[in-house]
Amino acid sequence: MNSVRASTTPGGSFDIEGKRAELEELRAQASEPDLWNDQERARAVTSKLSRHEQTIQHVDDLAARLDDAEVLIEMGVEESDAATLAEVEAELAGVEEDLAKLERETLFFGAYDDRPAIMTIHAGAGGVDAQDWADMLFRMYTRYLERSGFGYEVDEYQPGDEAGIKSATITIKGPFAYGTFEGERGVHRLVRISPFDANARRHTSFAAVDVVPEVEVEEVDINPDDLRIETFRSQGAGGQHVNVTDSAVRITHEPTGVVVSCQAERSQIQNRARAMQILAARLAELKRQEQQQEIDAIRGEQTEAAWGRQIRSYVLQPYQMVKDLRTGLEIGNVNGVLDGDLDPLIDSYLQWRRSRSGGS
Repeated sequence: MNSVRASTTPGGSFDIEGKRAELEELRAQASEPDLWNDQERARAVTSKLSRHEQTIQHVDDLAARLDDAEVLIEMGVEESDAATLAEVEAELAGVEEDLAKLERETLFFGAYDDRPAIMTIHAGAGGVDAQDWADMLFRMYTRYLERSGFGYEVDEYQPGDEAGIKSATITIKGPFAYGTFEGERGVHRLVRISPFDANARRHTSFAAVDVVPEVEVEEVDINPDDLRIETFRSQGAGGQHVNVTDSAVRITHEPTGVVVSCQAERSQIQNRARAMQILAARLAELKRQEQQQEIDAIRGEQTEAAWGRQIRSYVLQPYQMVKDLRTGLEIGNVNGVLDGDLDPLIDSYLQWRRSRSGGS
């Protein structure tokens, strides 16, 4: 009985009272008539307000279910009713499962965590080995997406010269898509016996993964005069990945050098519109990074360049190990990870991110 009663206060670990106290202030901010004059602040306020309301409602529902279960337990014990006690046991198992889901949801506290994610994989230096490694990552992520229920579309897929890929861009949609994949941004390192080396020597290959939240084109100020737009014939595999047509579009933003392309759609107009969405997301992320660097410079903080940092090693020889260099998580089943078993790595990163930011 005491264990059940203790469970009625799960909100303690979620700081529910603190969220209740903050809720009124957030509602007041959300009702300010000029809130959307600053879109960054508006998104942060409304996103936090929505998360607080959902978390509070979820915890209140769990507490009510636990109170009902306690009443049923007392009735079942007094009347020696095995059926009622079995019903309570099933209900408590459901509460435990929902509590675990709630705990995971609290890991998504970023202003953009609920946005769709645009992921780009680039082969690093190293020729065919690096391009093959980039393709292995592409397969790893698409396997995970297919198994976990996320929707995705391959916007761009550039095959390698001999094997693998030079680059690929995927748009991912689903609950907390950006929050789930934001931790994949960085450099991924593979150590293995190269299948392309006639002498069977060990090679180290690198691939870079970039992940940005999708934004609406209207949210970013883009001068049409700054764009160089080209059309080309896609070189993708067709069918499973992208359409092989003459309608692929490449857009270069000349002031920043950002280049995006799309070949997923059948018409040039559709590919151009999608490429503009990807460009807007990249430029928005670039602006956020510049603002963060300015803040860090004022604070005197030294931070690594996001694009240059190595986040994870995948070692197949001389031993087998996947190690996340931020969280310290080590996994011995490398083939399982490469086959799309990413939940331990994603959850470990989300816990690490919360511990560093103090988010809840």
